[in-house]
Amino acid sequence: MGLIVVGLNHKTAPVEIREKLAFNTEASTREALKKLIKLESVGEVVIFSTCNRVEIYIYSEKQSEIADVIKEFLAKFHQIDITDFEKYLYAYTDKDAVMHLFRVASSLDSMIIGEPQITGQVKASYEIALSERTTSLILNHLMNRALFAAKRVRNETRIGENPVSVSYAAVDLIKKVFHELDKKSVLLIGAGEMAELAMKHLISNGIKNIFVTNRTYKKAEELAIKFHGVATLFENLKQELVSVDIVICSTNAPYYVINKEIIKEIMSQRKYKPLFFIDISVPRNIDPACDEVENVYLYNIDDLQNVVDSNLFERGKEAEKALKIVEEETEKFFQWISSLQSVPVIVSIRTRAEQLRQEEFEKFKNRFKDLSPEVLSSIDYLTQSILNKIMHSPTIALKNNCEDKEILIFAARRLFGLDSDEE
Repeated sequence: MGLIVVGLNHKTAPVEIREKLAFNTEASTREALKKLIKLESVGEVVIFSTCNRVEIYIYSEKQSEIADVIKEFLAKFHQIDITDFEKYLYAYTDKDAVMHLFRVASSLDSMIIGEPQITGQVKASYEIALSERTTSLILNHLMNRALFAAKRVRNETRIGENPVSVSYAAVDLIKKVFHELDKKSVLLIGAGEMAELAMKHLISNGIKNIFVTNRTYKKAEELAIKFHGVATLFENLKQELVSVDIVICSTNAPYYVINKEIIKEIMSQRKYKPLFFIDISVPRNIDPACDEVENVYLYNIDDLQNVVDSNLFERGKEAEKALKIVEEETEKFFQWISSLQSVPVIVSIRTRAEQLRQEEFEKFKNRFKDLSPEVLSSIDYLTQSILNKIMHSPTIALKNNCEDKEILIFAARRLFGLDSDEE
């Protein structure tokens, strides 16, 4: 067929190698595409580069030499020795290459299975190649089928429904308690990285009222500015707990910042309105006994990790369904490829048949010159109709996918004299 992908990803190469071979900007991708398409052995090309993978898809009539061409190109373009990265590369051809792309686009080959960003990244890479005119019939159809396969996976499975990061899991649990997040308020205690991530996810889900507190007030101010919120003094923690709905805690304190007695006191003042705690601190900063108080919901890092592990298991089961879709779409792509082999033969047969029909019709007209134009037109229509009916079965047979397709094409060429100049 002539299709090949050469690349590396998070499974085959460490980050320091991926960094060196990455096309980090759209400008660098465009420059690389322009250089690749000028190479004699490259017919069509798409470059796909993210933080977790660098892959070059090529259609070429000189497939056997493409892998070496790409290695040399990567080395020259990134100014790195081939021996530094060669062992990390993989190369897939034809059906394996198609299957790989469909898996990538459907997020089955991602670090986190089911993550939604990958499909958009594939689409963006394809659009860059389109704008640089480095794709044509084969890669255009391939990339469109990859995006369609990804859409089917997204619509026909639940692979992306369950959160598989601690911060996502935290927000998912919060949403089960509070249905309208845009009307709720959140207090961030401390400045931990995962707490910040959880805060970002809450903001993306509609949270607007944000308060930040920290033992060092300056840090609280910096984070408040970052989240368009309000910094509060750590000494005022109790009164803040009375008014907020969600608390995300991530400090370095080696003791409980919030204990059961504090919670009982503030819940009484809150008239037991629900209060949700996410304690991502290690060691824990919120006394586990707080969860015993009515309408208090407390989750720590282990609780969240258990949710993530459970969701990963569920995604694994959905991945099996997704793989079947990928296999179906791969088969459909190769049915299309197979039909392409028939097109020139079908066109040639019809052209030869039409040529013979017209030649015989001209002889007929010269022999019966007294016939009216109306009669001749009817005879012309009749011969066209007979030809179309005769050609219908051979055309369908050549278009259909079957195990003996190549033998059928060879036989058709011989039967209709397409490989000979003899009449």
